[in-house]
Amino acid sequence: MLDRYAIKLIRWPLTILSALPDRMGVTANQVTLTGFVLGLFALPALMLQEYHWALGFIVLNRIFDGLDGAIARRQGITDCGGFLDITLDFLFYSLVPFGFVLANPDANAVAGAFLIFAFIGTGSSFLSFAIMASKHNIESPVYKQKSLYYIGGLTEGTETIACFILFCLLPQHFALIAWIFGALCWITTMTRIWVGYHTLKAH
Repeated sequence: MLDRYAIKLIRWPLTILSALPDRMGVTANQVTLTGFVLGLFALPALMLQEYHWALGFIVLNRIFDGLDGAIARRQGITDCGGFLDITLDFLFYSLVPFGFVLANPDANAVAGAFLIFAFIGTGSSFLSFAIMASKHNIESPVYKQKSLYYIGGLTEGTETIACFILFCLLPQHFALIAWIFGALCWITTMTRIWVGYHTLKAH
């Protein structure tokens, strides 16, 4: 949905920002790990209901996630870097709703569990298709510079981060937002399964 447009907006500033760490010899994988560690601090912040702090750590994580890709494009995209990046992304995505569950289990537990359940669907459909696309040498028409095939849907990275921002700004409405976004994630999963299956069948 929105990733293809968001990438166009942020590519230029990230390219500029990536110049200094590249000159300093900082690798894309180091930035990926640093961003993930910063993102981990969102969990205790959410658990303590310090939602503005949590939002700050979420934003930092996403900035580093974009920066590592910009550095990788300068230094050379690698499979190990792509593997590290996407694995830590999905762990981080599940961390955020879990933090809201810890903050208020009575109000948020069922909705948070549903959203994490939905993330299993989006994550597994995304990664399993990427594996099969690689076997069949199917290239992404949109994300040509990625190390693995990015199959789209209603809920990609940009929509997920927008959802997390809403969570932090409106924590009292976490359950409602989680139910809605989780439902959209399941639509994404179903359409990915349908499109992925027929794409692979044609190959």
